[in-house]
Amino acid sequence: MIKIDNITKRFGDKEVLKGISAVFKPGQVNMIIGASGTGKSVLLKCIVGLEIPDEGSVLYDDRDFIRANRNEQIEIRREIGMLFQGAALFDSKTVEENVRFPLDVLTHMPMDEKQDRVNHVLSRVGLENVNHLMPSELSGGMKKRVGIARALVNNSKYLFCDEPNSGLDPQTSILIDNLIKELTEEYNTTTVVVSHDMNSVMQIGDYIMFMYEGHKVWDGAKEEVLDAKEKAFNDFVFANHLMKVLKEQMG
Repeated sequence: MIKIDNITKRFGDKEVLKGISAVFKPGQVNMIIGASGTGKSVLLKCIVGLEIPDEGSVLYDDRDFIRANRNEQIEIRREIGMLFQGAALFDSKTVEENVRFPLDVLTHMPMDEKQDRVNHVLSRVGLENVNHLMPSELSGGMKKRVGIARALVNNSKYLFCDEPNSGLDPQTSILIDNLIKELTEEYNTTTVVVSHDMNSVMQIGDYIMFMYEGHKVWDGAKEEVLDAKEKAFNDFVFANHLMKVLKEQMG
């Protein structure tokens, strides 16, 4: 479980995050949603330690990540897997080397154990026998699956996905959504997904937090979305639905 409390972040005179609090539970997909520029990615960076909040706390199973000493932070980071927006694979490394990278950096695991772990997670995301391919030889969807495999290779307790469907066609997006959902339930990870795609929200979201101008203005289960009374949230949901209809009409 991850608990964030009163997260506030400023850049100069601009307050980007304004007292954000939430609880992200294990075994479910926790969605942080909102339009571009609402602070979603900044919040994600604060949670994983890429940015330091000006106020507030981030607790990983009651461990205060922000105020922990360096060794304690390293231990928590070893339990974190991250799928970046563009997959962020190393172009000069093979698929196998990309997936193995967290094990090389964060563990002293023997090479044969690393190999077994790499093969296991690649198999789990449906990518057997691609170990020696280069990223340039992969489709966009395959790159995202390699990114997911890398995020899970270290037996991650916490999985973060930043716009996992960015740049993907609708069919591949559904495949990635379903894979994230299946792996979350299988490994009981605390999964946090940043997205602006309501299709993903309604497909796999368990807990949903909507951000608007740096505030958390609505949260709840996907079953509660249509009953929400918050205008900014309703406008966001409608705009997403309208965009989906227009795309379908345009073929």
